Amino acid sequence: MFLSLLFLFSSLVFVGCTIGPDYERPAISQPEGFRNQLPEVLDTHSLADTPWWELFQDKELQVLIRTALEHNNDLLLAIARIEEARAELGITRSSLFPTIEGGSSFSKERIAETDQQADFTLETYKLGGALSWEIDIWGQLRRATEASRARLLASQEARRAVTIGLVSQVAQSYFELRAVDLQLAITRRTVETRAKTSKIVNFRYEDGLVSGLDKARAEAEVVRVSAQIPDLERQIVQTENALSILLGQNPTGIVRGRTLTDQATPPVVPAGLPSALLERRPDIMQAEQRLVSANAEIGVAKGNFFPRFTLTGDLGVTSSDLDNLFTGPAKFWGIGPGVTLPFFTAGRNMANLNAAEARQQQALIQYQQTILESFREVEDALIAYQKFRLIQTQQKKLVTLNQRAVELAGTRYEEGLADYIDVLDSQRELFSAELDLAQTQRAQLVAVVQLYKALGGGWNPEMDPDYGDATAPSPLKLM
Repeated sequence: MFLSLLFLFSSLVFVGCTIGPDYERPAISQPEGFRNQLPEVLDTHSLADTPWWELFQDKELQVLIRTALEHNNDLLLAIARIEEARAELGITRSSLFPTIEGGSSFSKERIAETDQQADFTLETYKLGGALSWEIDIWGQLRRATEASRARLLASQEARRAVTIGLVSQVAQSYFELRAVDLQLAITRRTVETRAKTSKIVNFRYEDGLVSGLDKARAEAEVVRVSAQIPDLERQIVQTENALSILLGQNPTGIVRGRTLTDQATPPVVPAGLPSALLERRPDIMQAEQRLVSANAEIGVAKGNFFPRFTLTGDLGVTSSDLDNLFTGPAKFWGIGPGVTLPFFTAGRNMANLNAAEARQQQALIQYQQTILESFREVEDALIAYQKFRLIQTQQKKLVTLNQRAVELAGTRYEEGLADYIDVLDSQRELFSAELDLAQTQRAQLVAVVQLYKALGGGWNPEMDPDYGDATAPSPLKLM
């Protein structure tokens, strides 16, 4: 009889319906291509298909990124959240199965004397097990498991988002550090040049060829440029400190590799198709899994309107004599179904359903907004890379022209054909042009990093055999 009832209720589980809406990916309005993608690089291939260790060819930068992937606290926190979500899935999924418990007990009781009998001691031995099972006829528990599984997948995508962001942050901070290094080198070189010019002016002043005004201006220019060095040194240390935190280390110096001007940049930056972002960017996939979870929670809330069926059973042996505990008469068993009906809840179940539907709408809006933001980030990075590249070409020409102007102004000044103010103006323009060029070179490299991140590129353990988690099983494979 027990096995028959168990088979009956098991059948109900498999033929039972699943309440609540099934998830369907919302229709998304998306462009056929990116408006700022150059016609000559229109292709389904994307820059994000390139592993980061091939895109960033500076060996020291690669070491920094790998260090961050192993020790960054934000990433370790994201990994811990995955483990929490996996455990919560196990807890939720366990409600689909019966709970079987076993136990034993012994009691000893003294019965007082009465008119009919003398006092005596009663001993009771009991050994048995109990079964409890909520039958998921309406699919409420399955919906709860679906929601929990989606939250686990969302936590996985959150980790990938943190990882991609971390790779991008380390690369961007490194390029900013190398940019300040270059600015410091330019400033120190300019100070040396100004000092040499000041000596020449001083000699001409002693020979009576120039006025004291020229001498004062030359000395003031050395001091003016020199005053910028401490601020650049401050920026270097603070950038190193920020980069150290990304590496999960105490603030310390950072080992450099290639200079800013030696950093490799791809000749073209294909963005691929906008539709690929839906399957590539972790923040979009995370938002979608949150939508899946919120959609399943509607089914959980609807399940509260229906009866809940449970099956309980007991099986064991009991006896007042330990020697007779396993004899035939000592056996006992019991089984019984239970039904709980939600007759009156003061509107609580309806309020829970309304709240679940509202959360589903919020998740839908957030999903759509995330997609829109992803398109904008790609477009912004594409136009930034293109325009900074054009600006860099013009600024290189400007630096070359200013260098020629400084040479001509110096020659004419020494020959007495030009005032010192001409020399001073040309030197200042060259110094400014060199600093601007360094900033543009940094901006172009940062634009590549931002485009790489916006396209969803950065890191994949299956692509990186040197990373420790490359062979770690995916939570999907554990379910």
